[in-house]
Amino acid sequence: MKKIHMVDLQSQYQKIKDTVDASIQEVLNSSAYINGPYVKEFQADLEKYLDVKHVIPCANGTDALQIAMMGLGLQPGDEVITADFTFAATVEVIGLLNLTPVLVDVEPDTFNIDIDALKKAITPKTKAIVPVHLFGQVANMEAILEIAKEHNLFVIEDNAQAIGANYTFKDGSKQKAGTIGDVGTTSFFPSKNLGCYGDGGAIFTNDDDLAHIIRGIVNHGMYKRYYHDVVGVNSRLDSIQAAVLKAKLPLLDGYCNARRKAAKFYNNAFASNPNIVTPTTSSCGQICETCDCHVFHQYTLQITNGKRDELHKHLLDNGIANAIYYPVPLHKQKAYADERYNEDDFKITNQLVETVISLPMHTELDEEQLTFITKTINDFLS
Repeated sequence: MKKIHMVDLQSQYQKIKDTVDASIQEVLNSSAYINGPYVKEFQADLEKYLDVKHVIPCANGTDALQIAMMGLGLQPGDEVITADFTFAATVEVIGLLNLTPVLVDVEPDTFNIDIDALKKAITPKTKAIVPVHLFGQVANMEAILEIAKEHNLFVIEDNAQAIGANYTFKDGSKQKAGTIGDVGTTSFFPSKNLGCYGDGGAIFTNDDDLAHIIRGIVNHGMYKRYYHDVVGVNSRLDSIQAAVLKAKLPLLDGYCNARRKAAKFYNNAFASNPNIVTPTTSSCGQICETCDCHVFHQYTLQITNGKRDELHKHLLDNGIANAIYYPVPLHKQKAYADERYNEDDFKITNQLVETVISLPMHTELDEEQLTFITKTINDFLS
C-alpha cells in the first residue's frame, strides 16, 4: 500500500508531469516571469470556467481578501461579520485594515456561518459580511444576499476552500462559489483543489468599476507605469504559477469528483458507527449522485465519544495522516480575543474544536488506502 498522505501532490504531479514541465519550460525560455502571457491566459480561462466577468490574479489568498476589502473602500472602525470557525486569514485581514471583526457561530452540520447569528450581529456600523465556504461547501448564499440587501451590506466570499463548487438557488439556477457576492476571493495554495506549486490567489467580481479599482491595487496602485492613482500593494501571480494553474484548471472538475467519490466511501464506511458524525451537504443532506455543492477540500468528522485526541494519535501511530481543523476558535485566539464576545454565543464552534478531525482527502486516494483508514478508525472507536 502507498504511504497515506494528507494530500498527495507528488502522485498528482506525476500524472500531469509532461504538461506542467513543458509549460514551466516555456516561461523559463521566455523569461516573462511577471505578468507574462500565461497569467493573462489563465485569467481568461478561469473567467470562462467561473462564468464571471473579471478575475484578477494576485499573490495569495490572504492578499485577495485584503485587496477585496480595500477595493470596496471599507474604513477603519467599520464592522465586518464573519464565522468564528475558520482559518485566521479571514479575520487577519480585517485587523490589518483596522476594521472591526465581528465573529459569529456556525451551523453544526455544514460548519458554515449561522444565519440567525449573523442577523443578530448586525449593527449600524456593519458594512460587510464575509461568508466562508468552509471545507469546500458553499454557505447559505441566498439568505446572506437577502440580509445584505436589507441592510445595504457588501458580501465578500472567502472561497479559498471551495473553488469548483456550485450554489443552487431556490429557483433552480446555479452559480459558481466565489461569483455570487459583490466580490469573491480564492487561494491557490498547493493543497487546494486547484493549487499551484507555491503561493497564488485571485479575486472575482462582475462589477466593472470594482474590478478596475482592484487591478490598480494589486500593482502598487498603478494603471499607468509610475503613476499611482490609489494606495496599492505588490501582489501579483507570477507566470510560473499561472502556467501550473492553466495546466490544472481543465482537470478541476475531475479532481472535485475524485474527492467526492472518496468522501462517499468514507461516509458509507462510517454510516453505522454511533461515535462518528459524517459530513453532510446543504442541498440534500448526503453526497448524492448529482452532488455539486461540496468539493471536499477537507473531509471532516465529528467524534462524539470524547476520544478525538486519542484517535488523532492512534492514526498517526498507524501511518495515517490526519489533522484538526481547527483546534482553537478565533474568538479565543490571543490576537482576536475581545471582551465583546460571550461564550454562550459560540456553542457550536466551542463544540466543534473539541470533536472535529480531518482525514486524508485528495485526488489520488485508492480503495486500499480508504479501506485501511476506515477500518482503523472503526476498530478503534468500536
